[in-house]
Amino acid sequence: MPRPGHDPAAVCSESLLPARFQRPGWLSNILFAVFILFFLWSLSSAGLSLSDLLQGLPNMAVIGGEMIPPATDRAWPMAKAILVTFQMALVGTVIGIALSVPMALLAARNTTPHALVRHVTRSIISFFRTVPDLAWALFFVASVGLGTFAGTLTIIVDTIGFCARFFAEALEEVDPGPSEALASIGASPLDRIAVVLFPGALPSLINTSLFSLEKAVRASVVLGLVGAGGIGAELAVSMEMFRYDQAATIVLMIFVLVFMVEQFSSHMRLRLMRQSV
Repeated sequence: MPRPGHDPAAVCSESLLPARFQRPGWLSNILFAVFILFFLWSLSSAGLSLSDLLQGLPNMAVIGGEMIPPATDRAWPMAKAILVTFQMALVGTVIGIALSVPMALLAARNTTPHALVRHVTRSIISFFRTVPDLAWALFFVASVGLGTFAGTLTIIVDTIGFCARFFAEALEEVDPGPSEALASIGASPLDRIAVVLFPGALPSLINTSLFSLEKAVRASVVLGLVGAGGIGAELAVSMEMFRYDQAATIVLMIFVLVFMVEQFSSHMRLRLMRQSV
């Protein structure tokens, strides 16, 4: 029975609401309305056209027909280009991860020597991450010339922008208790980093490193389109020469490479999760 002074209808209506439901304020409603209006405006600017899509379907069917069966006349050069693509991604990722560790130590709140150093390092990391891969690739191609060296430099910079940020956040999330206990008995900052922070953040560091390798493999394919080496250059030439059957072979090879890297990464993350339980 309702308590005296309580409206039964109000009690019933309140019980129908979720327990944690909070009515949005006027500011939230205004922001949501602005988002909807901006999204509708963006739809008109995105160039979406159902008629153009329907007109393009026959061309898609023609190109798809020319891709079957995939050509094998240049399978060996394509396979070597795929290998070079993976090598470029692997070397760039490993070097990028190695350089990300000291930058993460300077950027993390609990390991940086000074707040100014932390802000400057985080700004550099943000800049590396903000500039698109293709822009870095074009910059390095113009600087060191065409080839895999430009692509490897691009992947190194991109990996630093990705890994250094998450490495720093992983170090900041480690339980500060053991580190403070070591500090109370006179342990140096390097001792606390080696004994507490790195072991505590290691699962997250490995996870981020594996994701960065997957990311680098996919990015290295695109970098070849602007002359940064790898299978992307082969794909660009095939498309420009209208050899869609060769392009189909390259796409299949790229799929196999990315699939193998993702399976390896998933397997390693699963093992890591089992060991940490």
